[in-house]
Amino acid sequence: MSQTEISPIDTSNAGARLVAVQDHIARSAALAGRRGADVTLIAISKTVAAEGIVPLLEAGQRVFGENRVQEAEAKWPALRAAWPDVTLHLVGQLQSNKAADAVALFDAIHGVDRSSLVQALGKAMAAAGRRPDCFLQVNIGAEEQKGGCAIADLPALLAEGRAAGLPIVGLMAVPPAGVESAPYFALLAKLAKAHGLPRLSMGMSGDYETAVLLGATEVRIGAALFGSRG
Repeated sequence: MSQTEISPIDTSNAGARLVAVQDHIARSAALAGRRGADVTLIAISKTVAAEGIVPLLEAGQRVFGENRVQEAEAKWPALRAAWPDVTLHLVGQLQSNKAADAVALFDAIHGVDRSSLVQALGKAMAAAGRRPDCFLQVNIGAEEQKGGCAIADLPALLAEGRAAGLPIVGLMAVPPAGVESAPYFALLAKLAKAHGLPRLSMGMSGDYETAVLLGATEVRIGAALFGSRG
């Protein structure tokens, strides 16, 4: 990613933004009879330069998400040298030829959605002796332009992933834009329960409170923490 693609970020109130999001998560969790501590807040730092991430690190945030392997490789080794307890999630689409790089850098991979990627990740994990948590991405709204496996293909992909040695811990989805997210979150939760998967990566800045109410264990928050990036 070139510097011209890195967005200017207002970091003056990073701590306050973080506390506000944490409070919203806690309240939504309580309404669902859950603990806020059971929901992991992933700060999505895509297109944010390293200096824009530092204020959130200084405020105590330790779980971050990136969309692209190459961008993460440019930013995070130095940041993790200073904050070695950071956990890094890959939340964007992953090309199979980047599987080894992703396995080396990330602690969790959210976009596992096809057989070729399962096989590439399985080989990369075996070679590296490192096994990041994996979420299978489901195309929950059956949108042609969106990544994720079809709901009907989920059982086969899950079986293939397990056979390849992937530590599949849950499901991930992005509901269709411009419609109520709740039915899609509920469907993803139902699918996860049916397949014995304990974790649900769902909910972003516009709908994470609904996601928490419906069982999200990971929420992916960008704009509410870093502001709009265009």
